[in-house]
Amino acid sequence: MKIAVIGCTHAGTAAVTQLAKQHPEAEITVYERNDNISFLSCGIALHVGGVVKEAEQLFYATPQQLKGMGVKMRMRHEVLGVDTAAKTLTARSLDGDHIVTDSYDKLVMTTGSWPIIPKMDGMDLDNILLCKNYGHAKTIMAKATDAQRVTIVGAGYIGIELVEAFEQMGKQVTLIDNMDRILCKYLDEPFTAPLEAELKRRGVELALGRSVEAFEGDQGPVKRVITTKGAIDTDLVVLCIGFRPNTELLRGQVETLPNGAILVDEYMRTSNPDIFAAGDSCAVHYNPAGTQAYIPLATNAVRMGTLIARNLMQPTVRYMGTQGTSGLKLYDYNLASTGMTEQAAVAAGMDVQQLTLQDHDIPEFMPHYEQVLIRLVYEAETGRIVGGQILSKADLTQQINTLSVCIQNGMTVAELAFVDFFFQPHYNKPWNLLNQTGLQAMAAMDRGGVKA
Repeated sequence: MKIAVIGCTHAGTAAVTQLAKQHPEAEITVYERNDNISFLSCGIALHVGGVVKEAEQLFYATPQQLKGMGVKMRMRHEVLGVDTAAKTLTARSLDGDHIVTDSYDKLVMTTGSWPIIPKMDGMDLDNILLCKNYGHAKTIMAKATDAQRVTIVGAGYIGIELVEAFEQMGKQVTLIDNMDRILCKYLDEPFTAPLEAELKRRGVELALGRSVEAFEGDQGPVKRVITTKGAIDTDLVVLCIGFRPNTELLRGQVETLPNGAILVDEYMRTSNPDIFAAGDSCAVHYNPAGTQAYIPLATNAVRMGTLIARNLMQPTVRYMGTQGTSGLKLYDYNLASTGMTEQAAVAAGMDVQQLTLQDHDIPEFMPHYEQVLIRLVYEAETGRIVGGQILSKADLTQQINTLSVCIQNGMTVAELAFVDFFFQPHYNKPWNLLNQTGLQAMAAMDRGGVKA
């Protein structure tokens, strides 16, 4: 059996590793346009901030390791086309420029995503950078040395992490986003307000509620960012606008979302039974809304890649979907979220309520305790939990992993209220914070005439 794998970052590395173990008789060939695999782009900001000293530390697997498992690694090969009817692909070596034609019995599409690059004047100026791969990490570090004014475009996780890293390097940092709040995809306003206050306190300029229209420079490096609310002087721009799936190779040959994300079933099979897909190249089942959605996360990618190997010959292990669970550390704050914010749920037409609890993490008789802000978002009629958020200077982010399991299992606030959690004064209160939010949400539903 011949298995061709296109792309080898997180989903691809997970798929190939498990395919080699579970199907040792198979001839596995990987086509990867880079000279490396498995780069953790989420660590780029840590590298910029000096936490991770060398970018090379952000790899967790090498092509040599996969070769040692019997996998044929065609590194620096760009796949030019796939003929799904003939089960063939054509690739070009980026080193020797020769063409390779190959056949397959099973095709694994783990081509990932690429940053969204806007089309506007000045995009060809120097020092306008992306933040995705190993090459980008090296370029950012090289360019940042001589830059004093740094502009980050995009106030998602990557953008926020870079803002902190550059600020701690002593740079003058401006953050631009077209929304009026940072991290609005992950957190509701009560959770973003203290984070914005902290950024401002540290001298970061928040240029929110505006869009970038163009870049200006003097036939070389970028010098100004032109926005809908004026110009911003800069020496360096990093674009963190978002990502789009790399799926052009299968356009019109498998079913996709409108943005090109490949649709897969719960066993990672596309609409073509001999083609599997995983990671940022495809859509995922989003449990809170019960829809297919594009949520590019490394956690989703490695789970889905592993499942390809399990389900290659016949469906055996089902993908349980995702809640889009994620976390972030910003200065002294620890924050995490899962599922839908109240804002996102309302925008999706769902009838939801929210319960926000402000408390301390441990009993007040202890010598030191921290304030905690935690929120549940739940269906108004049924009490089914669809989202959760937490913010504290204490690290309570694992509470959100628990809420993720609750959402995945379709639990209600009433069920959460009475889950068995331990009590120990060093770690929590007699009524766990999640129990408390569940209890208060139950009471709110009772007052509204709806029994949880």
